[in-house]
Amino acid sequence: MAMTTVSPNPAQTVPASPNTDANEMLHVVQFSGGIGSWATAMRVAAEHGTDRLVLLAADTKVEDPDLWRFVREAAAHLGVTPVVVADGRNPWQVFADQRFIGNSRIAPCSRVLKQKPCRDWLTANADPATTVLYVGIDWSEQRRTPAIERGWQPWTVRFPMCEPPYLTKAQMLEWARAEGIEPPRAYAEGFSHNNCFGACVRAGQGQWRHLLAVAPERFAAAEAEEERLRDELGDVAILRERRKGVSRPLPLRELRRRATAIAPPERGPDAAATNRSA
Repeated sequence: MAMTTVSPNPAQTVPASPNTDANEMLHVVQFSGGIGSWATAMRVAAEHGTDRLVLLAADTKVEDPDLWRFVREAAAHLGVTPVVVADGRNPWQVFADQRFIGNSRIAPCSRVLKQKPCRDWLTANADPATTVLYVGIDWSEQRRTPAIERGWQPWTVRFPMCEPPYLTKAQMLEWARAEGIEPPRAYAEGFSHNNCFGACVRAGQGQWRHLLAVAPERFAAAEAEEERLRDELGDVAILRERRKGVSRPLPLRELRRRATAIAPPERGPDAAATNRSA
């Protein structure tokens, strides 16, 4: 199934079904390509049908190609053509333009590349009075719902996966397989989310070390981009570490050096014989 891509300020309208009253609610799912947004779309379709269902996806230009395979197959399964919006830049271009590298606390890439294009589309196509917006976070992240609701005003926001029956991520993945759709490969690679090809600036040291282990070429690409920005902006980095009560940048280059360093010989009297006999 082809995907409809629109500019940051789209003029596209969503046609109503011939049998649909013009005042019927429009149901817009923030379709990120993650398993939570897929499960959300399935629940919305089961409750409201697909005549007025929109799968709204934002293209950050750095996603795993398999994410788009999943989006296409999931949309085809529902019989809906996804709407894809894009700013046109990738996160590194946003960081360069704003002279700021995103991190776990502040990620301008999310606002510029996801939230703004989606909001532009909603402004052009979705009357808040007759639209419900759905977000795919689940019950384990329910603490985030108030901020999300405030952020998307004036649209009404709902969170189907925060409602019973409560499903774990593993159960959602099995549900997709049962529907004949192979989940995004990011989950099989050990990532908890399917975004930015595993190189998300919101991730912590653990995920970056995991990326280095499973996809060193993707880590290397992110490291090179970070180094380029460090040359321009100074001692800044995606990650930070705290030593002796002092917080400081932790560049990906240094994280890689530590992760790949040869472990030092064991110390102590019991280790001496082992080291000599090796």
